[in-house]
Amino acid sequence: MKQTKIAIIGLGYVGLPLARLFATKYAVVGFDINSNRIKELNSGKDSTLEVEDEALKAVLVYENSKNIGLYCSSALSDLEGCNYYIITVPTPVDKNNRPILTPLIKASETVGSVLKKGDIVVYESTVYPGATEEDCIPVLEKISGLQFNTDFSAGYSPERINPGDKLHTIEKILKVTSGSNLATGKKVDDLYKSVITAGTHLAPTIKVAEASKVIENSQRDINIAFVNELAKIFNLMNINTHDVLAAAGTKWNFLPFKPGLVGGHCIGVDPYYLAQKAQEYGYHPEIILAGRRLNDSMGDYVASEVVKLMISKDIPIKNASILVLGITFKENCPDVRNTKAVDVISALKGYGVKITIYDPWANKEEVKKEYQLESTQEKPSGPFDSVVLTVAHKEFLDLDFDSITNKKHLIYDVKNILPISMKDGGL
Repeated sequence: MKQTKIAIIGLGYVGLPLARLFATKYAVVGFDINSNRIKELNSGKDSTLEVEDEALKAVLVYENSKNIGLYCSSALSDLEGCNYYIITVPTPVDKNNRPILTPLIKASETVGSVLKKGDIVVYESTVYPGATEEDCIPVLEKISGLQFNTDFSAGYSPERINPGDKLHTIEKILKVTSGSNLATGKKVDDLYKSVITAGTHLAPTIKVAEASKVIENSQRDINIAFVNELAKIFNLMNINTHDVLAAAGTKWNFLPFKPGLVGGHCIGVDPYYLAQKAQEYGYHPEIILAGRRLNDSMGDYVASEVVKLMISKDIPIKNASILVLGITFKENCPDVRNTKAVDVISALKGYGVKITIYDPWANKEEVKKEYQLESTQEKPSGPFDSVVLTVAHKEFLDLDFDSITNKKHLIYDVKNILPISMKDGGL
């Protein structure tokens, strides 16, 4: 019986945890075009903090001929000999919120160049229904010269990684699987089932699996948009939104969503993939896009609320010194992709204030490269006229706000983690 050898294409927040998990039972080649990333991983370090150093070191191997373990490489030749290729590259949107499939197409070209008869290619990247078979498979056929569902087959198993979450790790999250035919679906399902302790759900088609993923995050986006709108309404009525949600949450079927900035590589992006495909079929998705518009407006809203409160406290706006706490897209995680904290910062800068960004989790070089913003991991000294907490990092709970603010100051807590007596406003 032919040995199972798995290639994971893309070793980021999704690919590395998956590669590490499979490497506990199989021979795995972790492939990434970023040679610095490969060097980092081979040293036993993961800058995304998704895999603990000891867990990574426990599966690392330095020979591509091992029967079990993770071999990390950026050399295309190291992919030869694999029979499962799992693609976990990002699927972002452009400045006009149109899907960018370039990383997916490039990854398909890479796999196509080493694909052979009998191989199975599995996609995990979030896409619109139909992308795997309509956009990716033709690339595999063209580059490899092989025929789909005759020489090779495909599957789709959407990623459900929650960056920074040490409780809901990959093996503890039920996995949706699918295949381009019944036999492939069973093989893909069995492969994931062998390492996912939470179990699997075999969807009847690839399109069903693709659709299931894209609506998961669209649903969350719409629900958060609803409570964001409630926050705007209740702020006008001088009612504490979180008190309202706590009261409503006593009913058994009330959904526990909270207001906030909606960014990241999933919730703030995936609805656009579904919307794009819907529009191609002649349907304009009103609720999905309305939710996106509202959530995308929250950065401007927070900035305007901060300025209004500063004015009410007689704090001069022009050249005011404002400390922004957090620039990652979520708490206790170094991921800065599509963070909406930058929207707050950009809007505040429009009022002529001076911004200092403190985030102990964010890599300042990455922030500079991605957003052309200066940030620091060192505790700020101040004094500041205002503090805006945009991310609920645990370190912010220990800050001595009195020591870093002026006597007359404002504290605005977007994430509602500070005591009520300490702050002047928030969502």
